[in-house]
Amino acid sequence: MGVEAGAQAARARALAVLRIRSRALAVALLPAAVAVILLAGAAGDRLEGPVWDTARWVLTPFAVLVLLAAAGVALVVARARPAMSPTVPVTEEAAPDLYRMVRDLADRLDVPAPSAIALTPDCDSWLEDRTHPAHGPPPAEKHHDIAGAGKQAHRRHPVAPVLVIGSPFLWWMRVGELRAVLAPVIAGTGPSAHPDIAAARRFVRGLDAAVAVASAPRREPVSRAVLTGVGWVARLLLRSCRVHAAEMERGVAAAAAERAQAVDYGLRIVAQEQVGLAYAGWDRLLTRVALPAWRMGRWPSRLDAGVVAALTELSRRDRLAEGFASRLGERPACDLLEEPGTVDEAASLLAARLFHGGPAGSGPDWSPVDWSEYPDEVVDRKWRLDAARLHRVLDTMGVRPASGPAAPATGAPTLSRVLDHLADPGTARTARAAPADSPAGVPAASSPDTTSPQAPGAPDPLDDEDLSGTTAPSATLAARLSAELAREEAAPSPAAPSPASPAPASDAAALWDDRALPLFPLQPPRTARELLADHLTAMVCCAAMDTAGATPGLDWLDGPTLLIDGERTADLAPKVLTLIEDGDATPLRVWLSQLGIRPEKPVRLG
Repeated sequence: MGVEAGAQAARARALAVLRIRSRALAVALLPAAVAVILLAGAAGDRLEGPVWDTARWVLTPFAVLVLLAAAGVALVVARARPAMSPTVPVTEEAAPDLYRMVRDLADRLDVPAPSAIALTPDCDSWLEDRTHPAHGPPPAEKHHDIAGAGKQAHRRHPVAPVLVIGSPFLWWMRVGELRAVLAPVIAGTGPSAHPDIAAARRFVRGLDAAVAVASAPRREPVSRAVLTGVGWVARLLLRSCRVHAAEMERGVAAAAAERAQAVDYGLRIVAQEQVGLAYAGWDRLLTRVALPAWRMGRWPSRLDAGVVAALTELSRRDRLAEGFASRLGERPACDLLEEPGTVDEAASLLAARLFHGGPAGSGPDWSPVDWSEYPDEVVDRKWRLDAARLHRVLDTMGVRPASGPAAPATGAPTLSRVLDHLADPGTARTARAAPADSPAGVPAASSPDTTSPQAPGAPDPLDDEDLSGTTAPSATLAARLSAELAREEAAPSPAAPSPASPAPASDAAALWDDRALPLFPLQPPRTARELLADHLTAMVCCAAMDTAGATPGLDWLDGPTLLIDGERTADLAPKVLTLIEDGDATPLRVWLSQLGIRPEKPVRLG
């Protein structure tokens, strides 16, 4: 009863959307209909006289203009390319077991099977209609037969939507859990096959695509004026359809959920818990582990495998390892793929493009990195490049090398130089008291490089709330680091995608706009305070590696980490913040002494 109620509600809302389409067509045809009546009246010696003649002369050209405008709007709506989610296609040859499981689910739910399967580098699953001609040719006819789209073979049936599965689900979930999660999604192919719902969805997608076409920047005044009118009409119709379309989708979801209750109901609660865990692990892996590598021009090629490692580590820390160990003994869903490593690599590259904006392929400045290589290729290199940037900025500021009997006579870079510069207990804890005419808003004595230009986007310590509560040397160094990093990021990279050169039309990725990358940025730009803390931490880690035998490491939940005697150091951040905010280097120096780190010794920079 619930399935029927949800489907009926969805169909009723679909008819409401189609009525709006019919009304729009009627409005466009009304002037032409009146003009035809007037012309027919004149031909039949009726409706004669100056008033009727004037009406004919005025209304006939107006009707022609309205028809031309309506035809133009209809043409743009019909030809506009609907948005398509960036995904990794999975052919039946690459995952026969996965296709078999999906079709078995469709048979049990008594709905058409999806026409194809694709993966998305996110923790979500949905059905996506890709029947527009711009989305490529429809799947092979054998897929329609296997999907069981209908009983009457002589009739042409609509192509079923594509099933998009979150790639982290395949690696973290077991086969039974994935089946339970996909059941309500696949059940949605039933309502989607109804002609009224399908027509309403095509109409709404066409309007949405037309709005996107009209919003694209253009220089030609004629086309800009025409598309402005098209965009206005499309937005008006979208506003009229919005409520009905939303209620239609709710009805479809309710019908699908109700139909899926009969399939693997007992396992669904456990599976939903795994969905939440997968999302938490995926988010942590992207922001803490993948993002530092992407910023270094490296993309981890096994992100989905990393989700398993991250969640296993999370279960160990939360004392859930015993329960998880028994679960991990079951068959993982990635076994449904013929070559999981190849699929994982493709999904990892797509994730880098969506969340960071990397190029579509490997290059000299954009190469894959394996997890076993991550500590040396990413962590060590990141720390040394940050330390090199820190000393380069200190050089431009005229900061002298560390002094004292233990300082190297060659002026080589040392941690002591940084500590001596930032350790200033007598400095007021804010940069706001600095004279406004001093460079970067700090006292002139602290910044002899008064002629150095500030890069666009660099924070001004007088205006940046993030730097309030820090010492003047810290604020100055943070602002200069931010300016230096802005210069580096503004420099063109040979691996970066060109805004004027989108991907070839034959590539599936060309169906979404490469020029808008990243589509889903993970984090806002780092603040000046965060940049200074990262660079100071990197300098400490370099000194630890070069003078105390420490090694770079990878923590699956926290990203780059420093290992001393094989143990992770977790108490460095508070000491760094004390130095930045208070100018007090004593806690950090005590920490260094306890671990045998020599701040006066030279370090190797990147």
